[in-house]
Amino acid sequence: MKYLPFLLLFIVSEISTAQTNAEMIEDIKAYRLEENENFANAETTILEPKDFENFEALEFYPINLDYRIEAKFVRTPNEKPFLMPTTTDRLPEYVKYGEAHFEINNTALKLNLFQSVPPSDDPEYVDYLFLPFTDLSSGDGSYGGGRFLDARIPKGDVIVLDFNKAYNPYCAYNKRYSCPIPPKENDLLVRVEAGVKDFGEH
Repeated sequence: MKYLPFLLLFIVSEISTAQTNAEMIEDIKAYRLEENENFANAETTILEPKDFENFEALEFYPINLDYRIEAKFVRTPNEKPFLMPTTTDRLPEYVKYGEAHFEINNTALKLNLFQSVPPSDDPEYVDYLFLPFTDLSSGDGSYGGGRFLDARIPKGDVIVLDFNKAYNPYCAYNKRYSCPIPPKENDLLVRVEAGVKDFGEH
């Protein structure tokens, strides 16, 4: 019976992990529900009238926690601000704040994270980082113009990137919007089959 304490510890650990995973999944489900509610609400939707009339729900890839990444965060101070190209003549100013280093399918990857210049003075977004990216699914399952992730400045050297919450820029739904174009250095040479899919032709 000398192995009993170890066995109990293992069982408790497995239960704890399962609960944590369940909480993550519920969080993703709640995010998707909120997104669909915003699109279906006439006061918050960004859809064009013809698409709003027939809207039922956004299409997402199946939830996959393998795409919830705990990446190594590397701060990159002293970067020069730059003007990020968009789908219109608008040129918002950003600065590279740091890098996320991680792996997907045993492929080493890096994404740059950006902060607006000047940073937002809204307390809700004071630590907000912007992460636009493309991947091999762009134009082949997901929106061809790339997708976005929201991130927060981490307290340490680990940053969570949950691609299950990757979302389309507004221009994927309505051409009257001006949307940042993901920089070339944020093109991932893997398929990221997580998050929202292409809205398609409507």
